[in-house]
Amino acid sequence: MEHQSIAVLKQLFEADKLDETYINELKSDERKGVQHLIERYERQKLTERALEENFIRMSRHEQTRYAEGCRYIAGIDEAGRGPLAGPVVAAAVILPRDFRLLGLNDSKQLTEKSRDNYFTTIKNEAVSYGISIVDSQKIDQVNIYEATKLAMYDAIHQLAPFPDHVLIDAVPLDQLPCTSEAITKGDQESVSIAAASILAKVTRDRLMKDLHQKYPIYGFASNMGYGTKHHTDMLREHGVTPYHRKSFAPVRNAE
Repeated sequence: MEHQSIAVLKQLFEADKLDETYINELKSDERKGVQHLIERYERQKLTERALEENFIRMSRHEQTRYAEGCRYIAGIDEAGRGPLAGPVVAAAVILPRDFRLLGLNDSKQLTEKSRDNYFTTIKNEAVSYGISIVDSQKIDQVNIYEATKLAMYDAIHQLAPFPDHVLIDAVPLDQLPCTSEAITKGDQESVSIAAASILAKVTRDRLMKDLHQKYPIYGFASNMGYGTKHHTDMLREHGVTPYHRKSFAPVRNAE
């Protein structure tokens, strides 16, 4: 077996240009650098295999409905039910039947960079998607649960074509002209719901960062409107903004 330099082997591993036969032969190479490359390669393959298996697991709801004859299956999720400030955002998305995006999961479990990358991929590859924003005033008028449902219905009705079946994260929607099912922890159980969760969260996070520019003392760019200690301290000191949910944060108005 010809000895390649460790630098060359590193490039070949990174380019995934080594077949398994050659890699097995390399295992007898006593150089520590070579063994390190093999260990890293095998860890990477295990990670990829786990991601592949998880994606297959999270596709089972969609595959079941495809087998029953559905053509267009939508996932829907929301972001922002718990914060003291800002809107609630719902997103609905229909993914292509052959869609594949390893690592897709509950948006809260991903890094901001991963969410941003997935956000772009999902929007570019989706058959259709809809995003709906319900502001804090409406939340105060109808309560957060009803506001969430309003946002979800609106997001779904933006879809074209309209779905044959809708997969929803936890919230039952009984006024749809198609079949639907609410799935507990749906953003961890369905690729369509996980994709919707990313569209909703990234959209809302960007809105909160914009609000931060208007009201920097509340720290919206980091807390996204949630009731952190700094946020609640600022509420007590300065009162609420027009973007606070007064039914959540009943404090005097900001001057």
